[in-house]
Amino acid sequence: MHTVSQTPFGTLPDGRAVSLYTLRVPGGWQATITDYGAILTSFLVPSRTPGSDPVDVVLGFDSVDGYVKGHPYFGATVGRVGNRIAAGKFTLDGKEYRLATNNGPNHLHGGTVGFDKILWKATPEPADPRGPSVVFTMVSADGDEGYPGRLAATTRYTLTPAGELRVEMTATADAPTICNIVHHSYWNLGGHAAGDVRGHDLTVVADAYLPVDAGSIPTGQFAAVAGTPFDLRPERQPPVALGAAIAALPGAGADPGGIDHNYVIRGWQPDGQLRPVAVLVDPASGRRMELLADQPGVQVYTGNYLDGTVTGKGGAVYRKHGGVCLETQKYPDAIHHAGDPRWPSPRVEPGQTYRHVMIHRFTP
Repeated sequence: MHTVSQTPFGTLPDGRAVSLYTLRVPGGWQATITDYGAILTSFLVPSRTPGSDPVDVVLGFDSVDGYVKGHPYFGATVGRVGNRIAAGKFTLDGKEYRLATNNGPNHLHGGTVGFDKILWKATPEPADPRGPSVVFTMVSADGDEGYPGRLAATTRYTLTPAGELRVEMTATADAPTICNIVHHSYWNLGGHAAGDVRGHDLTVVADAYLPVDAGSIPTGQFAAVAGTPFDLRPERQPPVALGAAIAALPGAGADPGGIDHNYVIRGWQPDGQLRPVAVLVDPASGRRMELLADQPGVQVYTGNYLDGTVTGKGGAVYRKHGGVCLETQKYPDAIHHAGDPRWPSPRVEPGQTYRHVMIHRFTP
């Protein structure tokens, strides 16, 4: 039976109640999302071993308190613009807009109070023909975090009978603005408490990536992955273990090393079609996750800044490389490349609907 259930998840400092919404389908598949930040708090994959419990493969917390205290965007819906905007400012129609600089000199994931820190309105839809769903809605006012225009945003999570997790993000505005809403789960297919993901294999359907400067802002170049540690193409056999890629990118100074770069999805067109993006495999457990999306890029982030100071579900300590994020999106800082046909624009006009769809397809 397909079900959606609602349970308490704690209260915010101002006393507002926070809930969890759990989507279930037969076979042991289960997705749980909170209305605080429209955050995916857990995703259960059935065990291959008869009689064994399903395994939770996303990092997170047991109550809303962990999310309120501050966290590295575990499972969050981030916006109005995910990823970075250089110098925390941009110009639209000749007018400069200044945003919070909450990542060194740059703007990150929507600012000081982005979408991940908002209590969204939740509407369960157990009768969705694709599987049980919950729809989250919120309104970002004109001037919110410095952005122009009133933006009405929706995030829908659906769990299909096959155990696919579908995430759909839409938004409309009443004035020209920019939008790039991003889903930010940290995946560990061995289980959220299984340690690091260095043993996971990752393929990304991309022939190029975006090099970045010291502030993780794309330089504007499109660099071929061939012959570099960023080469995760599916043609490479055997697939690349994340540990090998991480070791080849040791970092320096404040850079902890590992991957935190946007990949250019092969063959992308602005047609709204879903395309293969990546495949993540944990050879130890045999679990596999295939990602499809309609976006031009995917930020691959190997949990480089996790440092063991965050204690998550069940007392699990999340250490460096404890999870990997696969964040489909428009390219970071795209607003500063307006007019370059290689950079899909994040601009949204009144009467236009921003859309972003991603599907996570699992094999236990």
